[in-house]
This record gives sequence, C-alpha cells and structure tokens, in this order.
Amino acid sequence: MKKIHSLCLLLLLFLISCDDMEDKLKLSNNAGSNEPTQLYILSEGLFNSNNSTLAKYDLTTNTLVSDFFLSANKRGLGDTANDMGIYGSKLYIVVNQSSQIEIINAKSGKSLKQIPMFKENGGGHQPRFIEFYGGKAYVCSFDGTVAKIDTTTLKIESFTQCGKNPDGICVANNKLYISNSGGLNFPNYDNTVSVIDLNTFTEIKKITVGVNPGAMHADSEGDVYVVSRGNYGTNPYKFQRINAATDALIETFNNIQALNFTIHNDTAYIYNYNFTTQTSEIKVFDCKYETIISQNFITDGTVLSTPFGIDINPINGDVYLTDAKSYTVLGDVLCFNRNGKLKFRLKEVGLNPKKVVFR
Repeated sequence: MKKIHSLCLLLLLFLISCDDMEDKLKLSNNAGSNEPTQLYILSEGLFNSNNSTLAKYDLTTNTLVSDFFLSANKRGLGDTANDMGIYGSKLYIVVNQSSQIEIINAKSGKSLKQIPMFKENGGGHQPRFIEFYGGKAYVCSFDGTVAKIDTTTLKIESFTQCGKNPDGICVANNKLYISNSGGLNFPNYDNTVSVIDLNTFTEIKKITVGVNPGAMHADSEGDVYVVSRGNYGTNPYKFQRINAATDALIETFNNIQALNFTIHNDTAYIYNYNFTTQTSEIKVFDCKYETIISQNFITDGTVLSTPFGIDINPINGDVYLTDAKSYTVLGDVLCFNRNGKLKFRLKEVGLNPKKVVFR
C-alpha cells in the first residue's frame, strides 16, 4: 500500500536513491517506434500585445519553424496564449486575453476552428488551462467557469461554475479538480480546489488548500498534487497532496517550495523561483514514496535565468524547461535527459515560451 513510512523503507530508499535516476533513464531510453518526432512550443508573448506564437521543431531534422502558426494561417495566434494540448490529430490552444480556443491540424498547422469564449454580455471568459478526458476537452476560465467541449463536433456542450480565477486543472478518479487562485482579487487570494463530478458536470466539493493555488497534476494512484503560490512574499509557496478517493488535503511538504511542476511515471519535477534573489531550483520527487529523489535536478552546471514552463517527453522521459529570461526578450527551450544533463537548447524560440507538447 502507498505511503508506507517504516524505518526499513526509509533505509532502503536511502540505499537505492543514488542509482534511482540512472535506472529510470535506462528504462526510458527504450523508446521504440512511438518516439515523438515533433515538438510544439507555445509562447505567451506580452500581455495585451497580441503577440503569442506557436513554433514547431522537428527532432529528426533539427529544424525549427518559429512562426509555424503564422506561416500556416497568415494571421497571428492572439493575445496571451496560456496552454495547449494534443488530442488525436488536433492541437488545442488556449488564448486567454483573446478569449479563444484555437484548434489546429497538428501536422499542417492549419486552423480547423476557433471557439469564441464570450459571455452574453460580451465579456470574455478568459480561458486559462485545458485537460482532456473521455472524448471531451475541459477548459477552466478566469471568470470562474469550466467549459466542456466535445472533441468530435468541436462545440461547447455546457459550462459549470467553480471558484475564483481558476488557475490549474487535472482529472483523477473520474473527477475534475480545479485550483481557485483568486488571483484577480489580490491581496485577497482564494485557497480552494473545486471538485467537479464528470458524470453530472457539477461541483460537489471545495477543498481548502494553501493560498493562491495554481498548477495541478495527478499521479498513477489518483493522488492530486497542487502548488499553492502564497502571496509571492511573506506567505511562501507550498507543495501539497490531495487524496482523490476522499477529496481531502492530506499532506503539505514543508521542505518543498514549488512554483510549477509536472509528473511523469510517478516522478515529479518541481521548480521554484525566488523573485527577490532571481534564482531558481529544480527538485525531483518520488510520488509513490513521497520523498525527494534529488535536491538539484540539473547536474551539469547549466543555468536557467527564469524557468517559465516544464514538460516531459512521454516516451523517453526527457525534461523540457523553458527560460523566459527577462520576460521582454525571446526565450529558450532546454532539453535535459533524466540524469539532468543538457541534450540541446533551442535559442530564441519565442517571447515567454510557456508550454511544450509532443507528437
């Protein structure tokens, strides 16, 4: 059973931890024919500047097309693209300030449909993040709603309410979890996670977590991890765990400060950024045994200025970190193997590169 904390287990973890990263790398390198060959890199641009971009990188030819969407559609992507994901042959892009869901053919980059996210009064929902499950796309928006989109018809089927300014989304145990940041109510942030039953598409519970919750991901056993970002000052970042069976917050990891993270094969890669000192750290965390594998993921001395996004190649486990630098110049994408050694860097991919997906 999960979360065993006996002395013997702790001793065993201590003895094997030095080899753990190397062993996982050896296993993940047996990628086979399903190895992704294309990277899609979404850059937010600058708020209210209408300069979000989508780039495409071919891993087989080492060719970068930095204006992939623009070249295919002869128009810009929109204002402040926050998230994207691939489902089937389609790439879904969440454009926050433009209040659009842009759906494109992943191979050609051609737009298939734009789904406007506006209310009857003309105000935008301000979509933030997207998750897929059971033929549906779920999009949380800053106005406190979640949209359910059918991935066949590409139409919005319904909306449901959650909390204030949702800023993270994931699926576990046939439920949707939404982190309610309350970010637009600074300094009066929210501190809850909405639980939405996917069968009825209604909120069934709110879970109290840390102040200003953001990124959320689930492990293979259904536990939901959430980053609570505090007030970026006196109230520090927190990394917390929710039990999806009971929908209760069951653990806060006081030794981990987290701004963003992702999970692959029950291993969490967690980064923190100190805005005062302008320094970052990246930890590696075992979700099965709730222990830190490594305090410093990067092992070859590579330095990031400002980590802005983190994603994992689902087949070989390579870790992709984006670097926003000063937020006003073109940023980079860095690819590391599971041992924390840099494999390659894509320089000046876009302005504030945020998300990488694989195909």
